[in-house]
Amino acid sequence: MLFTSLTLLLSTTIALAQTPPGFSPNVTDHLEVKYGTKVVTPGIAMTKADTAKVPTVGTLDVALTSTYILVVLDVDVPGNLAGGAAGSRTTYLHGMITGYTSATTQTSGMYVLSSKDTGPASYAAPGPPAETPAHPHKYIELLYAQPAGFKVPSTQTSAISKRVGFNITTFAADASLGVPVRANYFTQVNGA
Repeated sequence: MLFTSLTLLLSTTIALAQTPPGFSPNVTDHLEVKYGTKVVTPGIAMTKADTAKVPTVGTLDVALTSTYILVVLDVDVPGNLAGGAAGSRTTYLHGMITGYTSATTQTSGMYVLSSKDTGPASYAAPGPPAETPAHPHKYIELLYAQPAGFKVPSTQTSAISKRVGFNITTFAADASLGVPVRANYFTQVNGA
């Protein structure tokens, strides 16, 4: 009985995770992400062609009522490409776009979030490097509530410009963002 209960609890927790195993912060609320007509489900493999343009994001369950920041991160960049040790991994900021607000009516079952902003870090399509053996990169989409009057903290402007080694935990703390409200992620390998 105890084993069955623990198995059920573990499977429920895994099913709720919208971020990859081991990623912090763990987010359980789903961000709907679409690249063209392809819907991202947590961990799905996507091709470079699939993810060439900025995704459409939104929610299925409720229209969100604030303004939001979308962050897209690759958490599997080879460390040696960024000046780190061989075999280590670091991050790359693929985009940080502010000003997302939700539609109040659904389009094709989704409350679409849209923004006229293009930064502070415009979307850079994924393109993982060739690796032997091939290593799937995890690309995480995080949605944060955007504080009123939001500006990138001066302590973070260089990190956003550099993109490589971007630390989302430090950025969120410096910018007083709190934890992400929604998330999703996909994987991609070189050549796919």
